[in-house]
Amino acid sequence: MVHLFIQDVDGEKWGINIGVMIEQNEIELSIILPCLNEVETLGTCLRKAKKFLQSYAVNGEIIVADNGSTDGSQSIAVEMGARLVNIETKGYGAALMGGIAAARGQFIIMGDSDDSYDFTNLAPFLNKLREGCDLVMGNRFKGGIKPGAMPFLHRYLGNPVLSWIGRLFFKAPISDFHCGLRGFRKSSIEKLHLQTTGMEFASEMIVKAILFKQCITEVPTVLWPDKRSRPPHLRTWRDGWRHLRFLLLYSPDWLFMLPGGSLFGLGFLLLLVLVSGPIQIGKLHFDLHYVVLGSLMALLGAQVISLGIYAKVYSLISHLKESDGLIGWFLKHFDLERGIILGGLVFLVGLFIMAMILYQWVMAGFGTLFRIREAILAMALMVVGAQMVFSSFFLSILLIQKQ
Repeated sequence: MVHLFIQDVDGEKWGINIGVMIEQNEIELSIILPCLNEVETLGTCLRKAKKFLQSYAVNGEIIVADNGSTDGSQSIAVEMGARLVNIETKGYGAALMGGIAAARGQFIIMGDSDDSYDFTNLAPFLNKLREGCDLVMGNRFKGGIKPGAMPFLHRYLGNPVLSWIGRLFFKAPISDFHCGLRGFRKSSIEKLHLQTTGMEFASEMIVKAILFKQCITEVPTVLWPDKRSRPPHLRTWRDGWRHLRFLLLYSPDWLFMLPGGSLFGLGFLLLLVLVSGPIQIGKLHFDLHYVVLGSLMALLGAQVISLGIYAKVYSLISHLKESDGLIGWFLKHFDLERGIILGGLVFLVGLFIMAMILYQWVMAGFGTLFRIREAILAMALMVVGAQMVFSSFFLSILLIQKQ
């Protein structure tokens, strides 16, 4: 296999290496380096990437996805034969999406331009891609983190906690969610329709690859200290929150269904247990206040569950994920008429209880209302029933294009 360095010639989509011309589809690997004022380290990264391509005889190209550098980084990229792609939209994710769109290779390996990753040691990534994997993640905790390479909070709190949440929420086979060195098939990554422009792009890539059931694996990689004299672009708390926020937004089960189900179950249990009268457990006395609390919990839980169902349905019709067992079963059996009937029945049960209370009040001569517990239960049932009816209409609106 003949090794090639790739660069544009008069805007044509061709590659050059000692006068040899190749067509776009013959390029195997694109190495993408996002760049924003990396003049101190970009040259080193480019030399290492070139050395890898030469040493392993890989048909490839090196792309510098520049995000508006003002320190001369663009000149270094051009002088060293890399393809320079200027990305106007600001952000780590925006730069990488621009580089991916411009890439000509079948496979892509991306890595930071701060010389914290060894671009001469990309063979494990390329080998896994050649074996058929869609996404190959570097694992810095298995490969080794050199002294001073990762801040204490990132190493012992941020990365472990966010990676644990990612594994919990999505059953991700990944121990290092935020490694900046990773490889993937261009055809596979394009199917994910990645959208985030900030640092959470790193999480979006993994989450969507999991949701679309792509093949994901890890390889050990070493993290070296950042060679730049200026502070990194990463902001610990801001970007940590953006990663966590993204994980929550893409996991309606953990964000909505589990909290909502717990609230509704516990609240309705309190209602049923205390509707007949107060209960004494040791020194604890559960009376009317807990009936009110139970009704509030049940109502809030029902609303949160509804939001979870909306989110799961929206994710399916927007092709953000494939159907899971529960929502698949729900959509198979749900229609507007069944939702109206079920919600109407729940509402009528509450209305019947309220009517019985009203009848007893009338028969007692319009005295003091003495069936407060049953009245609270009746009102809760009526509100939940009405919500089910209107939620059924809203779901039907979401599903119009599927009908």
